[in-house]
Amino acid sequence: MLFGMDHTNALLRLHYAGGHCAWLRRLLERSATASEALHGPDSIWLAAGAPAAARRMALDPNANTGAQAAQRWLEASDRRHIVGWGDADYPSLLRHAPSPPALLFVEGHIERLWWPQIAVVGSRAPTASGLQHAARFSQAFADAGFVVTSGLASGIDGAAHAACLREPGTIAVMATGPDLCFPPAHASLKSAIAENGCVVTEHAPGVQAKREHFPSRNRIIAGLSLATVVVEAAERSGALITARLAAESGREVFALPGAPENPKARGCHRLIREGVTLADDPAQIIESLADAAAQAAPRLRQHLEKADSPNDINDLFSLDTPHARPRIAGTEARKAAPEQAPVLAALGSEGAAFDDLLARTGLTSNALAPILLAMELNGLLTQQHGHYMLCRFAPPTRVERQRRR
Repeated sequence: MLFGMDHTNALLRLHYAGGHCAWLRRLLERSATASEALHGPDSIWLAAGAPAAARRMALDPNANTGAQAAQRWLEASDRRHIVGWGDADYPSLLRHAPSPPALLFVEGHIERLWWPQIAVVGSRAPTASGLQHAARFSQAFADAGFVVTSGLASGIDGAAHAACLREPGTIAVMATGPDLCFPPAHASLKSAIAENGCVVTEHAPGVQAKREHFPSRNRIIAGLSLATVVVEAAERSGALITARLAAESGREVFALPGAPENPKARGCHRLIREGVTLADDPAQIIESLADAAAQAAPRLRQHLEKADSPNDINDLFSLDTPHARPRIAGTEARKAAPEQAPVLAALGSEGAAFDDLLARTGLTSNALAPILLAMELNGLLTQQHGHYMLCRFAPPTRVERQRRR
């Protein structure tokens, strides 16, 4: 972790004293580290609105067996992470959502939390058509460079995750502790998600699923994502809660229309009547998010380059993955999707600005932007000060210069 094990231990002790309370975020905001917050003066705790009983519990070593168990979960694998409110790894989009969690338990590729994400949600008992739509839309989002985020539930969630297990992967937000899985039948899917994406929860190891955890989980799904897509949903559905939370976070919401006689489509039709954007093709969603996603890619790159050492970058982006910087001539052509071929040709060895690429390719800005985003996230090109270049022709970044020393 960023501040070492003392910081992590302090985070866990604070979490067990009141991890789902707004006062914990306020306390961490007033302190440089979790250790400083834990051992800070009474005035800081009072200013944060923390109850005296919570502080006594946090400081009592005999009351923190749960924190010790969570520490053991963390230390069992270098692919496990605990991210606190003040940590650099805390995802920026979630930070600006209503009631963000003060602490996250993550397993897998932690940098995926910063990736441009689209939430795909819907019924736990969908129609066959609904499952097909969830898989098709999710695959299209992944092909465009987005990470698909959902709740690991049966039905639409599971179909969305399963359709995009390859890189950049998918994110599962859970309603249990990170060591458990609900439903249990998705245990193998959860493991597969952690391979190229990640699983994330606000609940500590050992916490079982409870009814109230699911709406709480939905706020994290909505908060992490640029947009939420509702595939199928009944009129009383958790997916509608996610859609409402996404709208309250200022994010885009889309709903797929269905047959009038399909009860699983009534929630989507209600959303559409209330002003949510009707979506019948994934391309329109990708195009509408192009500008927001293009802004997210530089933030991701800057976040990775602020890692403590070049080894941190190696851990996040293995040189064996499609997201690593290509090393040999011709790699771009082998990795490029067909729609990216005109852009490759237009870039040449010197690169080009966005307006130049519009002129050279004949594409519209709505069509070009998602192609550039996908190429950047897949390691085909880089963008510096608005100038796009193929990676093998670009000057080395600060991180690469450090790596070569």
